[in-house]
Order: sequence, then C-alpha cells, then structure tokens
Amino acid sequence: MHRWDAEHALGAARPLATELAAAAVAQNFEEMAPARRARRQLPPAVGERFRFRQTDGDGDWAVHFDGAEVRLTEGEGPGADVELAGTASDLVLFLWHRVPADRLDVTGDRGVLDRYFALVPPL
Repeated sequence: MHRWDAEHALGAARPLATELAAAAVAQNFEEMAPARRARRQLPPAVGERFRFRQTDGDGDWAVHFDGAEVRLTEGEGPGADVELAGTASDLVLFLWHRVPADRLDVTGDRGVLDRYFALVPPL
C-alpha cells in the first residue's frame, strides 16, 4: 500500500500484486474492519450485505454487517445488497479509501454502498 501511495503521489501508481491484494481484501474483513469499528463509536449496522468479487482471480467475499459484528464468508454467500467487482488491486484500494467506487463495477443498492465508510471509517 505504501508503494502505491508513493507512486500515486508522483502520478504513476501501478496496481498492487494480485495475490497480495486478494489476501489484503480478506484481511481487511477478518481484522481491519472489526478493529476500525471497535475503535470508534459508530452507528450499529442494520444487516448490510456486501459482495466483493475479484475479476482477475477466484476471490469472492461476502460480508455481512450486523450490529457491531462483521461476518466474512468466502464465496457468493446469501444475497448481497450491493456487489463490487474489479481487480483485487482495485478492490483493496477501494477498501483502503484510495480509489472511488466508480473505478469498480457496482450493482445493487448504491445507498448501502454509500454507507460502507460510515460502517468502516478510513484510518
């Protein structure tokens, strides 16, 4: 991520390595999202369901926010309110608030997507 930030500041950011980025997507929901939610008093989640689908590999993550809980299921999982599809690099860059959602293929409820960073605020 730091390499990407430095390159982005110079106007020449290359994508993150696919395998590393895919692992970072999973880590985001297993560790970072719960930690970010625990650090602040945030509005409770009301059952929002997100799906993040990797277009340059097999990654497929279903994330369910319920109260203070963040549940990750790898694979399609039950119906999502909103789905984001893109390269593993673009998915993790979105999750780390580096690129906007319009860089991804978004289907479903944009209102739920707009709520993502209220549920998981950037650092």
